[in-house]
Amino acid sequence: MKKFYLTAVFSLVFISLFAQTKKVLADKIVATVGDKVVLKSEIENSISDMQRQNIDIPENAKCLLLEQALGMKALVLQAEKDSLPVSDEDIDAEIDNKVRYFISEYGSKDIVEQIAGKTIYQLKEDFKQTFREQKLAQGMRNKIVDDVKITPAEVKAYFETIPKDSLPYYESEVEVGQIIVYPKASRELETYAIDQLKEYKQQVESGAKKFETLASLYTDDPGSKATGGKYDINKNEKQWDPIFLSKAFSLKEGQVSSVFKTKFGYHIIQMISRAGDDASIRHILKIPQVSSIEVNEAKRKLDSVRSNLIAGTMKFGEAVSRYSDDDASKFTGGRIQAKDGSTYLTIDQLDKDLVVKLKDLTIGEYSQPFEYTDERGKKGVRIVQLITRSEPHRENIKDDYNKIAQRALEDKKNDTLEKWFYKNIPTFYINVDNEYKGCAEMKKWTTTATATK
Repeated sequence: MKKFYLTAVFSLVFISLFAQTKKVLADKIVATVGDKVVLKSEIENSISDMQRQNIDIPENAKCLLLEQALGMKALVLQAEKDSLPVSDEDIDAEIDNKVRYFISEYGSKDIVEQIAGKTIYQLKEDFKQTFREQKLAQGMRNKIVDDVKITPAEVKAYFETIPKDSLPYYESEVEVGQIIVYPKASRELETYAIDQLKEYKQQVESGAKKFETLASLYTDDPGSKATGGKYDINKNEKQWDPIFLSKAFSLKEGQVSSVFKTKFGYHIIQMISRAGDDASIRHILKIPQVSSIEVNEAKRKLDSVRSNLIAGTMKFGEAVSRYSDDDASKFTGGRIQAKDGSTYLTIDQLDKDLVVKLKDLTIGEYSQPFEYTDERGKKGVRIVQLITRSEPHRENIKDDYNKIAQRALEDKKNDTLEKWFYKNIPTFYINVDNEYKGCAEMKKWTTTATATK
């Protein structure tokens, strides 16, 4: 099994799940591993999905995808044999993420249901077995390779095998830590925000204004302003504030909630429709404005923290844990993360205010406290530390050891997984359709899996 496709089993979704929901006029089993089957439609849907995502499709794509599917089914069988645990909560979370992706990709829950010909609830039910298998396969893969380690000598040897003209070129990257304080608005301004929402609720309930019109004009939530405050939510989705979810699912269709508070600000919600744990709602968020008095107080607080950091009486991670109001950075010691989890960021991944501040910092230095507005439109004060900065360069072992070591480790894990397949394939019943037996990729599966036949 080629190493690229071993890795792809766990970095790409093998089956285009959305395409899988569409009606198939004719289908057949093209391979069997134990009691697990691979359908021809799964291979074809995967290729369609790759085309939609503009992924280069090799000439032998069908053979490679079938090999990938056989590998996944074998891992699932072994995971079941070893009784690896997979919780319903984990599966539901994965499905929720996939459904959110579909809704984001196609624009709304209604469009997704129209294209699929099924409700969101039905889609989730259809996905459960496939996602269970994916979790089992990933768990088995982890069990096989978890003990694989790599030494500096192996990293160096791996790097030396890479042709010099194939080494990647990196733009300048930085690691940045931050401590954020969100000033608390005065009671008067909080009361003003509450009164605004009460007025909007009264206008909707009296029929004077539509909820979506008011949301488009007055909400402080940039994520829903363009859609009149509309969101499609699920009762079990962990991305939502629990108070927000509880309030939303206590409403009847058409009902508008009373004003309530979350960590984001003050809200009112209108229930549009509900089907089980799924609902469509509209909401209006008001973030109480903070005055210069509260901002200056936050600056004084962070200036004191900065003095302790410079004096060495407090570590940055300790300061983040004690003083930062940013929940996300508490788990990274204050380091800002990219969407893929990396803490190494290019300039275009930083907000413009941060870019300006970093220009004047040397490595290890802390900025003065400064105001900024986060992606939710909430005003805060922060200090930042420039942890590392790299210049544009061709990859080398000195500057990029961690990146090279990670690739080398994955390569070694894939070798370990490859050996596991060669050892265990004979223990599985495997059958491949004649259409695919001519594939070079099938040789291992059809010639070594004879012990149980």
